Amino acid sequence: MTLVQFLFYVMSFIALGSALFVAATKNLVRSIFMFFITLFALAGLYVLALADFVAITQIVIYVGGILVLILFAFMLSGKEALNILVQQRKPFISIKTIPALLLAALFLIVLINMVVKVDANNLGWIKKSVAFKNEIQPNAAMTENIGVNLMTSYLLPFEAISILLMLALVGAAHLSRKGGSQ
Repeated sequence: MTLVQFLFYVMSFIALGSALFVAATKNLVRSIFMFFITLFALAGLYVLALADFVAITQIVIYVGGILVLILFAFMLSGKEALNILVQQRKPFISIKTIPALLLAALFLIVLINMVVKVDANNLGWIKKSVAFKNEIQPNAAMTENIGVNLMTSYLLPFEAISILLMLALVGAAHLSRKGGSQ
């Protein structure tokens, strides 16, 4: 086992373990701090994948900005709002959640159908981007190189981070809400 493989397994274990802790714990403060560790471990995985720009972006934007925003939203939310959230333990499946669950199931079916039927190797825009990527020289503009890499090699991590950002914003908005039960 090489050093890179060992570091990959360690970073993966840290990322998965801390992410599971974030999802399973009921203490919000501990969850936020473990989320810091999760994002740092993901940045380490990006460094191992030679995506240094994405790793630095992960640390600066998500760890430095978004999680601090979540932490401040939690600290500024009153105890009354948190007590209301704790007291409102509702069942997962109710009349109100059935349309959302059906819509999510339909979306999952569409995604699975798309993944099964699409032939990713023969898509025109992928062929053009691979041809364009092969034409990039070391002295090419950095933004061109970043743009092509983000839309080809690192598209999945880029989209995963964007979804994570959206969830962080929704969570921060939910925590900073001052009103009663809605």
